[in-house]
Amino acid sequence: MTDLVFYTNPQSRGRIVRWMLEELGEPYTTEVLDYKTTMKAAEYLAINPMGKVPTIKHGGAIVTECAAICAYLAEAFPSANLGPNAEERADYYRWLFFAAGPVESAFTNQRLGIEVSEDQRMSIGYGDYPSAVETLAHAVSRHDYICGDRFTAADVYVGSQIGFGIQFGMVEPRDEFSSYWDRLSQRAAFVRGGEMDDALIAGS
Repeated sequence: MTDLVFYTNPQSRGRIVRWMLEELGEPYTTEVLDYKTTMKAAEYLAINPMGKVPTIKHGGAIVTECAAICAYLAEAFPSANLGPNAEERADYYRWLFFAAGPVESAFTNQRLGIEVSEDQRMSIGYGDYPSAVETLAHAVSRHDYICGDRFTAADVYVGSQIGFGIQFGMVEPRDEFSSYWDRLSQRAAFVRGGEMDDALIAGS
């Protein structure tokens, strides 16, 4: 057993972390959990009290939340060169956390049919859905990748939000998003990770 353990379900946001792990190229152990049983069992709740996936355990460290896991892994395994250099750092953190906060909230509310009124905009972190979408389109249209001309861990998370958004109808496949996602979804690590999770679904 390796000192890097990945807790997931193949039909979850764990697919984001699977992609990140495959980009790392480091050995890891996968623990597949069931939503109604093992994910809510005392053994796993001691690791993640939310009873949700994904989670990683790296030695004695436990990390939850996809964006945090991506950032942690990039720093913990610098040889993969997925973290930001000095010039990329501002965009790396800006857009990683924009995607984890405003974009995640805006897309979720859009899928649930929750509309933000004009009076509520000042109380909502993302303002409104059109503002979040326009800002995301701006972010991914400036360069080939979110921080410039090089792929980083931030692209794993930002790209996954766009890929899921297109897949589940939470965002229209406008040119900025389609071109960025097409570039990312051809990466060998993404394809390999998807095949691994699809095989788990098929065998369940």
